[in-house]
Amino acid sequence: MIKNLKGSFQNFYRYRFLLQNLIQRDIKVKYRRSTLGILWSVLNPLLMMFVLTMVFSYFFRFDIENYPVYILSGQLIFNYFTESTSMAMESVIGYAPLIKKVYVPKYIFPLEKTCFSFVNLCFSCIALVVVMLVTGAPFHPTMILALYPMATLFVFSLGVGLFLASSSIFFRDIIHLWSVFTTALMYASAVFYPKSLLDGSIMQFLINLNPVYWYIDAFRQVVLNGQMFTFNHILVCALCAVVAMVVGVKVFRKGQDSFILYI
Repeated sequence: MIKNLKGSFQNFYRYRFLLQNLIQRDIKVKYRRSTLGILWSVLNPLLMMFVLTMVFSYFFRFDIENYPVYILSGQLIFNYFTESTSMAMESVIGYAPLIKKVYVPKYIFPLEKTCFSFVNLCFSCIALVVVMLVTGAPFHPTMILALYPMATLFVFSLGVGLFLASSSIFFRDIIHLWSVFTTALMYASAVFYPKSLLDGSIMQFLINLNPVYWYIDAFRQVVLNGQMFTFNHILVCALCAVVAMVVGVKVFRKGQDSFILYI
């Protein structure tokens, strides 16, 4: 096992420049011919936050302090999960011409999409800082701990992305079903509303079973509330990341030798 891990790290190190170049390429392609360029990584969440705040704060009247920060923090985390897994799911199919021509470790492509989305998340966090400054929200020392839910979410998203990337090659309908699933998941992640609103309901029970909710709540705990993680935050975030990664790697490795026959 140790020998296999050593070989995997050596293989990854050999292709590190390819990973870097693919990430840079995606950034250039995404903002190509855009006047503001990468600034859209900041402006897009700001504009979405403004629209959602108008709708949910005025029509639903949620009594949440610093609601713009509340909704943006949830939006950033959830959007990262959705974007990274959706892009990773189609990554192997998208790079089919390259895979057919030269040998490249196939896991590089889901990993690259997950890293690219993480770069977008980091830039989008600038929007969160801007909103906190404008609304007068306090900056807590615990904010540095936000790296924990972000890092564990990266591992969780990569694991899910590897699973989806392998599954979608053999069952293309998953690509269409995933967008429907993530839309439903958004409403079960307490992005727009407080979970306390659902006290005693079956919906609250379902939210507690949703891993993405725990990453969002852990992020808010240290950024918005200025409090330390609970034991549940630490355990659930880490456990979900490990389980997703183990399952994703096993499924991907089992199917990767047959990818060439279906792409």
